[in-house]
Amino acid sequence: MKLFKSLLVAPAALGLLSPLSATASEVNLNEISNYSDIESMEFVNSFSNDDSNIKTLIAGGEGLVDDTSFKSSFSETTTASFTVDGLLGFEDDDDAAAADTDDAVVATYSFQIDLNTSFTGEDSLDISLDAGNAGIDGIDEYDRNGGGDGLTVDGVKYTFPIGDKMMAFVGDNSDGSSLFTSACVYGGPGDMLSDCGNVNAGITGGAIALGASYDFGNGLTAAVGAHTQDTTVFTEEGQDAYGGNLAYTGDNYGISLTYTVIEEVTNNALTDEDDKYTALQAYYTPEGSLPSISVGYEVGNLGGAAAGADEQASFMVGLTWDEVGPGSAGIALGHSNTVENADELYQYEAYYSYPVNDSMTVTPLIYTLDAAGANTDDTSGAMVKTTFTF
Repeated sequence: MKLFKSLLVAPAALGLLSPLSATASEVNLNEISNYSDIESMEFVNSFSNDDSNIKTLIAGGEGLVDDTSFKSSFSETTTASFTVDGLLGFEDDDDAAAADTDDAVVATYSFQIDLNTSFTGEDSLDISLDAGNAGIDGIDEYDRNGGGDGLTVDGVKYTFPIGDKMMAFVGDNSDGSSLFTSACVYGGPGDMLSDCGNVNAGITGGAIALGASYDFGNGLTAAVGAHTQDTTVFTEEGQDAYGGNLAYTGDNYGISLTYTVIEEVTNNALTDEDDKYTALQAYYTPEGSLPSISVGYEVGNLGGAAAGADEQASFMVGLTWDEVGPGSAGIALGHSNTVENADELYQYEAYYSYPVNDSMTVTPLIYTLDAAGANTDDTSGAMVKTTFTF
């Protein structure tokens, strides 16, 4: 009888063991040889798997949510932020092309990922990835990402401290002015006036870049920076730019001075005629409901230009109201890179920024730009940008 009972129980026990072997962490069978007594089998942690509840998630760009280390995951100090811009607008100007595209309404997008991590708590490794089709007539005044639908690396930069008061950085596809202080609080979304008059002195658009800043305390800072225009690292074969910046920031005002030298290249060879730019900026934020004011002025000496056309200037003044209803607003005017003896072509713009919620902001912009000739119309545009951040 015991033999017959064992023959009946054995297949059942083997059937239980087959699926458990694929999922159980540990199976301990006491007296496994005694198939006749099924109640003596003891399963230890048969259905537990400590790793099954571990979630290697990035929630809102906040890094991992637990302390477990995974070689293929983000570290706990890594954050990610995402920005999507939906763009809609048009420009009206004198289009000299055979097919006049005035008043054409266009719609497109811009997308960006910013990754940041720290190894010591005081340094920062920053990587920017972007995509988009925003570099087209009608909405190009927003100056968003226009490199196409493919996601590309837009910049890699590492910033680190040197002592208590000094910071330094090195980067690829970065700006030499990364550590400069710009005394401007105007927050307009337009491209032409967003530099607050510091159009060329605040060197941007570099390849290999490096720089350092020093904090003297009490609001006084100084910085230097340089970058190349290609992958040649500060040699005679490449075009480089060098700059310095001095700034003072008070409780409700600031002032900054920036000076830059940009090497001139003719027929793929450096010349002795460098371009030199000096930019002065200042802002003041009064108490109460009055708007803040930002002013910037830049003069340039174009080393390789002919006499009578070797000086240029840029100017900007902007007003910003931090609270206008549920959002903020601003107006500005200015001109950019106006060569001596030429007409100053002013741009006038107004914007309103409305935060729909913590992650969504709608920013309409209208502007007009003076025409360059007597028989051409001014350029005007109206556009709206909807920004999602997450």
